This record gives sequence, structure tokens and C-alpha cells, in this order.
Amino acid sequence: MYIDITTIPIEEIFSDTDGCPICRIRRRSEDRYVEYITGAAMMAPEMRVITNRMGFCHRHYSLMVNRGPRLSNALILQSHINEVRQKVFPKKDGDMPSKAMLDSIRELSGTCYVCDLVEKDILHLLRTIYAAYGKDEDFRTLYGRQEYICLDHYAMIMANLNKRAMDKRTLVQFCEATNRLAKGYMDTLYNDVTHFASMYDYRNRGGDYGNSKDSIERSVKFLTTYPLDENLK
Repeated sequence: MYIDITTIPIEEIFSDTDGCPICRIRRRSEDRYVEYITGAAMMAPEMRVITNRMGFCHRHYSLMVNRGPRLSNALILQSHINEVRQKVFPKKDGDMPSKAMLDSIRELSGTCYVCDLVEKDILHLLRTIYAAYGKDEDFRTLYGRQEYICLDHYAMIMANLNKRAMDKRTLVQFCEATNRLAKGYMDTLYNDVTHFASMYDYRNRGGDYGNSKDSIERSVKFLTTYPLDENLK
């Protein structure tokens, strides 16, 4: 694979073939941002303005709390809670909250500063992936060797596909490889889960589970992008 400053990140990601490559991109970005937010950027005024407004999802709160200093997390939560409580409750306890206040609560539950940053990173690297696939045969081989692409990231890859980065033949090849990595793996999961369930039939007692013993865990990871029993620490 031809390596330059733009392809180094994806070359490192795709050299590994365990799991979904886009999940690996996501995890690397998450780790970097969680460390940054609870560390060097924790007291930066411009950062606190954004995090006070957006907050974080449950996953990224968990990562921040389990990995970052407790004081940093306490200060982030202090200013965020203070801003939120001024927006979502009426001034008098006896008043009904306005529709705008209730809408703010629902909006807040759907926003996460880290999620936004990670998505931007993934979209940026997808553009590099499309370009590398279009011009580099070695990268096409790396791409095709991946274990699978999870369902959510399959949709993300296809929805943002830059057709101009490839000629028609290569575009067909890319779609074939991506469909195989997603649908092919899903077919395998279906067969494994089906086999696992069949082993509870008394007629199969003492039979061979084959590769089906962890089919539930693998299926959840494929469908949700996250391991069932992931340790967030």
C-alpha cells in the first residue's frame, strides 16, 4: 500500500483484521477525546460552553468517569448541571414547565459532544478510505481481508459513498466487498444463532456446538457496534 500522511491512519486501522474496522476508528477517536476532555481541555472556556450545552451520552459519561480524574468529571458535571437546571425547570415550583422546556430535555437526551466529534472523524476517514480503494490495489486487499463490517457502519459507508473516487469497475468491486463483509457475516451469525438454539433440542443433546457458543455476543456486537459485556474502564 502506498503510504502518505493522509493514508497512515487507515493503513494502521486496516492492518488489523479483528472485528469491524470502522468500530476500531470510532474507539480510537473516543479514547483520544475522552482523555482530552477530562484532561487538558477541562478548564478551557470555549470547551465548557459546548459541553455545558450538549452534555454526553451514557457511554461517553461512563468512559469519562472510569478513565478521567474524578475532580475533572465533577467540575464538568457541575457547570453542565447548572446550565441545564436553569433551562428546563420553571422558576416557581407551582408552575407547569413550558413546552420549550420539555423539548429542551428531549433534545438534551439526544446530544453528545464526543459522539459528534467521533462521527466527524469517521466521515473524514471514510473519504480517505474511498480514495485509497479507488487507486490502491494493496488497500483493496486489506479492505477485503476484514473480518466484517457491522450493520451501523455498513449503512454509514454506503450512505456517504463518494462514487467519484472510483471508476465504475472499482465501485462495483467496492460494493461487492462491503456487502460481503456485512451481509456475509450476518448470514454467518444467523446460521450460528440458529445452530446454538437447536442445541437445546433434546435430540441434539451431546452434539457439537461448533462456532455457535458465542453467537449471541457476536450478534449483539454486529447489530449495535458495541460488545455485550464491554468493560468501559
